Amino acid sequence: MLLEGKKVIIMGIRNKWSIAWGAAKSAYENGAEVIFTYGSMENKEKIEQLISEMPGTKAYDCDASSDESIAKCLEKIKQNHGSVDGILHSIAHANTEDLRNDFIFTSREGFAHASDVSAYSLVAISRIAKEKNMLNENASIVALTYFGSEKAVEGYNVMGVAKAALEASIRYLARDLGKDHIRINAISAGPIKTLSAKGIKDFGSILDLVEQRAPLHKNVTTKEVGDTVSFLFSNMSSAITGEVIHVDNGFSIVGV
Repeated sequence: MLLEGKKVIIMGIRNKWSIAWGAAKSAYENGAEVIFTYGSMENKEKIEQLISEMPGTKAYDCDASSDESIAKCLEKIKQNHGSVDGILHSIAHANTEDLRNDFIFTSREGFAHASDVSAYSLVAISRIAKEKNMLNENASIVALTYFGSEKAVEGYNVMGVAKAALEASIRYLARDLGKDHIRINAISAGPIKTLSAKGIKDFGSILDLVEQRAPLHKNVTTKEVGDTVSFLFSNMSSAITGEVIHVDNGFSIVGV
């Protein structure tokens, strides 16, 4: 199997409709030991019930906006599981009003919050994991992004700016982590009906547009994105780092 003998952390699990869950299922089915983290605002009992579908997996709470919380979480994982071969960063948040209102009305606090949780958390997680020496040689870090980082997408607003910062961070992190033979990449997934997507105004119309305009005339699934995460975790992608890979049925290549 593609990930036989590897241990991976899926950070930011929320529910069975999330991309993180699709990635976890793919990694698990490909032989990896899967470890979960969930946000401090999530329901622990629901998370535990969800991951029970994957026998032997464990979940740890982690507040991605706090370096102290990240450090405690990763330390617990290292104590219980040892060093790991992969980390998926599936963490993002913006205030509802900053997604529903025009971007020009984004508050200073809202801008900082979205950037901190959605982008800086990747920098903090990468640094702390490296400081704790819990990333095996040839380990792979993967983050999730979206086309709204490249183009102005109606309703994506401040999250698009945060994702642009995330993508730029990946390029700089690739240079630093590469010194230790650690890779980092992002997947720009097409729109998927997730809990987070509900915060985007008129999200259904985006799904319809992708079906009409994408070269493959369909929307992407969590399984398809998850399988790409597994590929990036695997040794088959050993020469890929600092990239943003679009998994969107080709929608991002289409012009007017």
